[in-house]
Amino acid sequence: MKEAEFILKVEGLSAGYLHMPVLFDLNFKVKKGSCLVIMGASGCGKSTLLKAMIGLLRPLHGNIRIEGKSLWPAYGEPSPAMLHRIGVLFQNGALWGSMNLLENLSLPLQMFTSLSPKEIRDLARYKLSLVGLDGFEKFYPSELSGGMRKRAGLARALSLEPKVLFFDEPSAGLDPVSSKKLDELIIQLKESLNLTFVVVTHELNSIFTIADNSVFLGGAKSTIIDSGPPRVLAETSTHDQVRSFLWAYQTS
Repeated sequence: MKEAEFILKVEGLSAGYLHMPVLFDLNFKVKKGSCLVIMGASGCGKSTLLKAMIGLLRPLHGNIRIEGKSLWPAYGEPSPAMLHRIGVLFQNGALWGSMNLLENLSLPLQMFTSLSPKEIRDLARYKLSLVGLDGFEKFYPSELSGGMRKRAGLARALSLEPKVLFFDEPSAGLDPVSSKKLDELIIQLKESLNLTFVVVTHELNSIFTIADNSVFLGGAKSTIIDSGPPRVLAETSTHDQVRSFLWAYQTS
């Protein structure tokens, strides 16, 4: 596979807090237009890795590259231009409760683009339509179901045309039907818009539904102990921890 096909590269990444590593020497690549799932047992460092990939936690060693450009410069914080290449859907949607959906989606466009007010409104409405929320522009987050708030958060994550979308436990707090609909939306957007997703989750139904590839974090020093399509890992992984994690789904 050509290097140009990989939109995201994690290179020799170690990350942690107060100079104490939590993750050690991670190396993986994400193909453009695919969905990579980051999985592992609780406490393995999934959230720490996510923070490093979205510009919230400077790596102790190594780097993250998006379209070949370093997210973390040698000194200072990630540049706005690099941060605009990513979109993030947090667990609870992280919508502004005092703003309706149209206002929530318009805010980043007002802050970071030179579009006219009409162009901003039209683009915000279009993003809401992509996630099945056309007609809900005037609704406030408190007036929506949990699944609708997640979809609204996804629409806002799409507002600045990111290259990679990062999801933190997207199915958390959702009922099975809403969770399935969100998984189907991820697949639809990936295929119709050629979007790239990186999803941190331990929800096995979602893992087997949305993932084209995966990395499994674990071990005494938390690192990547295996990688590959989840269904392949469930059958062929040489690591008991990986097989037992994935077979919990197969036998449920």
